[in-house]
Amino acid sequence: MEQRPETVRFDTKIAVLLRDDLLVWQRLNVTTFLVSGLGSAVPEVIGEPYRDADDSTYLPMFRQPVLVFEASKEQLSTAHSRALTRDLPLAVFTSDLFATGHDRDNRAAIRAVRTSALDLVGIAVYGPRNAVDRVTKGAQMHP
Repeated sequence: MEQRPETVRFDTKIAVLLRDDLLVWQRLNVTTFLVSGLGSAVPEVIGEPYRDADDSTYLPMFRQPVLVFEASKEQLSTAHSRALTRDLPLAVFTSDLFATGHDRDNRAAIRAVRTSALDLVGIAVYGPRNAVDRVTKGAQMHP
């Protein structure tokens, strides 16, 4: 009899919310930047390095799936507020960052704008499953 692999259910969730009016290249770019923030600031989301049968080593990746959602500008703003209220680890990407070329300018662009005025195009959030579900409520899974 064939044995089925054990299903793992995580108590936590990683979610990326993207504004629904982004171009494809923008969605990919924003997603990669956002998840890099979580991976660097929340070490428990990263698994162990990979090795193949020849013992070549590869970088570790997230230990759990990343769920990608799309939302309207208003839904994204609401999700951002919910994540801040719940004090969850959060990465943001604003429309201003499409015009910058490196990290220093990215940080300056964010720093120049009040929280309520950020023109968000994406956020990444990590935390307990139920809390992240509340943050992403109303957003749709990315097609």
